[in-house]
Amino acid sequence: MWGENFEAGVIDTTVWSHTKRGHADWAKTQSEDERCYAFRNGNLVLRGIVNDDLQADTSAYLCGGIYAEGKKAFAPGRIEVRAKLQGARGAWPAIWLLPYGSYKWPNDGEIDIMERLNYDGYVYQTVHSNYTHNLGITDNPVSSDTIAINPDDFNVYGADIYRDSIVFHVNGVRNYAYVRRSELSDSLGQFPFYKSYRLLIDMQLGGKWVGEVDPSTLPVEMEVDWVRYYRKED
Repeated sequence: MWGENFEAGVIDTTVWSHTKRGHADWAKTQSEDERCYAFRNGNLVLRGIVNDDLQADTSAYLCGGIYAEGKKAFAPGRIEVRAKLQGARGAWPAIWLLPYGSYKWPNDGEIDIMERLNYDGYVYQTVHSNYTHNLGITDNPVSSDTIAINPDDFNVYGADIYRDSIVFHVNGVRNYAYVRRSELSDSLGQFPFYKSYRLLIDMQLGGKWVGEVDPSTLPVEMEVDWVRYYRKED
C-alpha cells in the first residue's frame, strides 16, 4: 500500500517529523541536531552521539529519530522496516507504534516491533496496555518475546495487526502472536490494538532498562533501508 525508501537523501517532511525531547526514558536524548541524521547509500542514518555543547543543550547525549504523527496514519495491516543496528553500551534503538492522534498510555496500546539493548544478538517484540502494564498480566497471553537477529547486518522487523491478534516476525520468521482473549471484559483493556497508528523509528541512549551509556562506544548508528506497509486484500 505504501513504502518509504529514503533514496531522496532528505527526510520527507510531508510524512516524517523529528522525534521530540520528553520526560520518558526513551525521549530524554531525542534531538534535531543535524549530526544525529545522515543519508548513506540510499539509507537513513540515525545516530546517538556525545553532546559536546552542554550550554546549547543540557542532555549529555543526543539521538536522532523520526515519527509520522499528524502526517501518515497506518491502519491495521503489516508494517515492516529493514534496518541495521550498530551496538554500543547503553544503545536502545527502537521501531514502534503508538496510536495515531490523541491517546492515553498505556490504555490505548503500544506495539514495539523492535527494541535492541546494547550489543545483544536478539531483539524484543512487545505490547503494552492497561492489561499488561497497570494490571501486570504479562503471561496470559505472553506479551513480550525475543528473537535472534544477525547483529552485524540488516534485518527486517515486522508486525501484523489483526482484529484478534498481533503477529510479530523478523526476516519473515514468525516469533509469536499476542492474541485477544474474547472472554475478557473490554474494561480490562487486554486488546486495544485494532486501530490506526503512527510509526516511530529512533536511536535511543540510556534509561532504566538498557542501563548506563559508555561514551567511549559512541557514536552509534541505526541505519534504515526502507519502510513498507501492507493491507490484506478483501
